[in-house]
Amino acid sequence: MSKFSFVDLTPDSILDAVESISIYAESGLLALNSYENRVYQFKAEDGLRYVVKFYRPERWSKAQILEEHSFAYELADAEVPVVAPIQRNGKSLFEHNGYLFTLFPSVGGRIFEVDNLDQLDVLGRLIGRMHQVAKGNVFSERPVIGCDEYLDTAKIQLQKSNLVPSSLTTAFYTILDMVIDKTKSLYQQVDTIRLHGDCHAGNILWAGNALMFVDLDDSRQGPAIQDLWMMLSGDRNNQLLQLDTLVAAYEEFCDFDHTQLKLIEPLRAMRMIHYMGWLAKRWEDPAFPRNFSWFADDKYWEQQILALKEQYSALQEPPLTLLPN
Repeated sequence: MSKFSFVDLTPDSILDAVESISIYAESGLLALNSYENRVYQFKAEDGLRYVVKFYRPERWSKAQILEEHSFAYELADAEVPVVAPIQRNGKSLFEHNGYLFTLFPSVGGRIFEVDNLDQLDVLGRLIGRMHQVAKGNVFSERPVIGCDEYLDTAKIQLQKSNLVPSSLTTAFYTILDMVIDKTKSLYQQVDTIRLHGDCHAGNILWAGNALMFVDLDDSRQGPAIQDLWMMLSGDRNNQLLQLDTLVAAYEEFCDFDHTQLKLIEPLRAMRMIHYMGWLAKRWEDPAFPRNFSWFADDKYWEQQILALKEQYSALQEPPLTLLPN
């Protein structure tokens, strides 16, 4: 089985896997929006709705996945709303035909509104509660957010892919190297805690009247600001107001190191470059050319050259600061 392939994960094999842990589907499988893994929702004969997640082969080790699960249980025990894996006979990680998989309760909800200050206030408290728990231990198996993976490795993956058009290669890699060098100079001596890691609106739900975290798949060690900055949008003034709202609410539950505000633009640059590298690395998976066809278009790379130039300028600007009291 290719490390990028889910070719053997047929509907029958999915149902067989679920039945191997004594869960019997009553409805058909509904594929949910996930490209890194394969995720399906279904209703079982017990009347409950479940989500089954099959992990991409060779991405995480069993120990790394179980560490993610342990973090979810720790948060749940502290009454931090999070969708945690279901245990069957004391186990949360299962294997069938070479695929590792986990079962979750299916949780419905409405989408989080990133431009709503009242909702950002609620989210700031929730992240503060999560981080107060997170500081109580460290990941020993999960990686740390760093320049090697997010910048250097991503660049190598792009170069190996040969997807950057030859007519744009010089322009693209020139600005890419400038952004990488500047980011490395700013992202140094960073204190880390356990993080959600991918804390954007798609991974936060209103379940009833409460916010809830979903999908800890990208959990890792990193600076606390990583779980906050992706909520910022709009122009600088809007971001200042959003940041002030988030941090004020966060600090009701957890201390925040204000010097980490200078990491926002370096982390944004790292996410941009890491995302391109991720697409390049996964291009062998047939789902990626099918769903990200624009990644092979000249226009996309022209846009990325412009985006990297804009990000390079942002890296030169003074960092965001909190509003004066």
